[in-house]
Amino acid sequence: MSIVVSVAAIVTQMAVSHVIRGFCTRMIDNELVKGCLVEMVAAAEMCGTCFELIIIADNYGVGAYAIFLFLMTIWWSNSWGSATACTYTLLEEYVETGSNPVHVLLKIIAQVIGAIVSFSWMKRLWMIEVAATHMGRGVDDCEADLKVPPIFGFLIEAVLTCACRLFSRTLGEHEPKFASSIDSFFATSMVILAFNSSGGYFNPVLATGLKWNCRGHTNAEHFVVYWTGSILGAMMALRIWTIPSLKAALVAPFKTKQE
Repeated sequence: MSIVVSVAAIVTQMAVSHVIRGFCTRMIDNELVKGCLVEMVAAAEMCGTCFELIIIADNYGVGAYAIFLFLMTIWWSNSWGSATACTYTLLEEYVETGSNPVHVLLKIIAQVIGAIVSFSWMKRLWMIEVAATHMGRGVDDCEADLKVPPIFGFLIEAVLTCACRLFSRTLGEHEPKFASSIDSFFATSMVILAFNSSGGYFNPVLATGLKWNCRGHTNAEHFVVYWTGSILGAMMALRIWTIPSLKAALVAPFKTKQE
């Protein structure tokens, strides 16, 4: 029964967010307003569903968590359109295309707002205690996922974010069949790899929505690990990608398979 409630909570949020996102896309002409709103909706959906995903991980294990996360990331890649719910993708766009820095900042603020407000409806759902796994969860109290010293958490988030971004860029270069599924599988694997150390967030917005002000690290440590770490990792990946010899080395295995 409890797993059914968790699945229903996740699917409902995804469906509602999809409808709202479609409405915004069709009805709003101003591109900046539209961009900020779809980022806010995507961030709220991501964090709201991941709050419930924590329930699944705590009660059914990391394996169940991985399966759900894998399926959810596939859905997001096909449903979100231009939205990313991730700070460093906007920064990558700024670096690569010179997008308006004010627009980038406003979209990041929208992402953070969406992430933070997502707990408001999840808290109310948990307080109802429809499922046994929700009992006692509807409180403003949380434990940090950082189980290693902050410097190691910073390095883990940076290196694995870099790996995820390089893998995504390599897939994007060749667009193999089932690229989104392959990318989701790799990202999920990286999350599980870091699950018992930094938590494997690789996304400042997600980490902030779920773990800001939690016991186990200071807010300064949170910022260094989950904001500075993942953003630096993404920028490292971008730098590596612009070096022809390194880029060639990354894409070579795919070219060999195609040939």
